[in-house]
Amino acid sequence: MGLGRKLDVPVSDLSLVRDMWEVRVKTHRQKQKKELERMEQSALPKIDQQWQYRIYCKTLKTGELNLLHRYLERSALTGVQVNTEAEQQDQKDPEESKLIFQLDGDQWTDFPRELQWMTYLREWHVSGTKISRLPEYLALFTQLTVLEIPKNTIAELPAEIGKLTGLRELNVSYNRLSKVPPELGNCENLKRLELTGNHNLSDLPFELSSLKQLVHLDVAENRFMTIPICALRMSGLQLLDLSNNGLTDLPQDMDRLEQLVTLFLHKNNLSYLPHCLCKISTLKMIVVNGDALTCCPTKLCRNPDIKFIRLCDRLSAEKKEEEKKEKNKRKRWREEEEEVKKDSREKEFIEAYISSLKDRDTVPDSTTKVSISCLLKTKRFIPRSDFQH
Repeated sequence: MGLGRKLDVPVSDLSLVRDMWEVRVKTHRQKQKKELERMEQSALPKIDQQWQYRIYCKTLKTGELNLLHRYLERSALTGVQVNTEAEQQDQKDPEESKLIFQLDGDQWTDFPRELQWMTYLREWHVSGTKISRLPEYLALFTQLTVLEIPKNTIAELPAEIGKLTGLRELNVSYNRLSKVPPELGNCENLKRLELTGNHNLSDLPFELSSLKQLVHLDVAENRFMTIPICALRMSGLQLLDLSNNGLTDLPQDMDRLEQLVTLFLHKNNLSYLPHCLCKISTLKMIVVNGDALTCCPTKLCRNPDIKFIRLCDRLSAEKKEEEKKEKNKRKRWREEEEEVKKDSREKEFIEAYISSLKDRDTVPDSTTKVSISCLLKTKRFIPRSDFQH
């Protein structure tokens, strides 16, 4: 064999290559975690925060400064610092330790400047605003456990979100995300992740495979053509919502999700379901699109322990074509926001209807949706007589 000659080595098992990359990713993530711990233990960020607070106070008028001090005193704080776990356990009322920040209304285009000093907060609830990005000081909120920011105009999540290692719930539904930062995989305590209705989102980074405690993953109403690889490695997943995407098939190793209980697949282009779903012993409910599905394992759709729900749409082909053309014409942001509201109402209706089936012993082989858009505007549920069993 001459020097410089290339030799192709066949690989019979792709899982070996995949395992090799997973080990490398894990090693790299451990190095990043150690570096983050070193930075957090450093006193420099706290000193810088205190100086920034003093500088900010110099810019305030006397009345504004007194108002800020009174607000901090009501929160049982004497300075800008983070409450320790020991301090929170000493409080008699457990509700006092649940500190929440709420913000809503389209008059807001940015977060209040005073928020950066409230690093003791545990929950953020921000919705219905025109805020397009999260603040740079987000990483200072190390005690944050809930980050609810749906129905805003947020275009991206910063890499600093990976420093919120105590985060348990993240809801970024109905925003304008086109990607998710891989640093989110560092939030290993995350249990609930909702990314519904971002429309431009089509994939999730492989680093999210480390979210082993995640039990609820909702990526409905996006542009996923296949199930993200990381989702199949979330071993603790119990609910997976992939509805209203562009799925045409499902992977043959979906039985990796050994604890999966509920699977939403309606409003996709699936014509069959893989046999591997029958191997998931914990599976209790599957919701599919009855119009397109032509092949399904008998053990799955006839299993008395599984509620197999087919959602059928009675709309004519002409009407579907008209709606498709109309949807393609909606290019402005204002019109997209109206579509988001419509999608959210329909999703709420379907969830309410499906939840009503949980207590029933049997479910119909197929369910036909009738005039959902009209009834949703009046905020009423469709009576049982409007469905064909």
